[in-house]
Amino acid sequence: MAIVLSVNVGAARETAHSDVGVTGIDKRSVAGPVFVRPPEAGSALAGDVICDHRFHGGADKAVYAYAREDLDRWSAVLGRELGDGVFGENLTTRHLDISQALIGETWRVGPSALLRITEPRVPCRTFAGWLGEQGWVKTFTDAACPGTYMAVLEAGAVRAGDRIEAVGRPDHGVSVRVAFKAMTTEPALLSRLLEVDNLREFALRRLRSPEGDGADSEDAEGADEVEAGQAGTAA
Repeated sequence: MAIVLSVNVGAARETAHSDVGVTGIDKRSVAGPVFVRPPEAGSALAGDVICDHRFHGGADKAVYAYAREDLDRWSAVLGRELGDGVFGENLTTRHLDISQALIGETWRVGPSALLRITEPRVPCRTFAGWLGEQGWVKTFTDAACPGTYMAVLEAGAVRAGDRIEAVGRPDHGVSVRVAFKAMTTEPALLSRLLEVDNLREFALRRLRSPEGDGADSEDAEGADEVEAGQAGTAA
């Protein structure tokens, strides 16, 4: 059974790796329920901070989820322990392959919150600076286990141990991993995104651009540097 392993929120911290000089990527697990609601801007989670509103937070990037199983694999690769929330995720999940979930899939989380998968997380220099790993943007991109952003369709309290149930799946078959590859290293997949309502405009811009190849440079600010203004880390 897929569950929420931890719910994580962050406060603003100074950083030299963001244009705005602060970041909320340092997420820490909290005990007890956290109210999740559709935000006008910033994070959906009560008590969570989004610092760079140009690229992060808002309706389609209200919640970021990452799988504990993928964190464990990264721990082995990097040779150090990675705690829940260290990737800036709001929800650390267990028993759920987020990379294979579909863009547009809806999850019932706990008794009342309803979330919809909107787009993969694309790494940025804030994320790389936070982890302190040389070449991290390329390393993370090559692995294609990005986690996902979600929109909040119905508000509710979420806590560690809550069940996650997929209650709706679109028929286009475009997974989080496929969307991520299309947005980064495999532009041949961009046409697949034309099937996905909230990513169609992005795909059209990329397909029409003479620089329509993917970008995976370490200086990329997520897909905001792949395509200015699209996606970034939960910071």
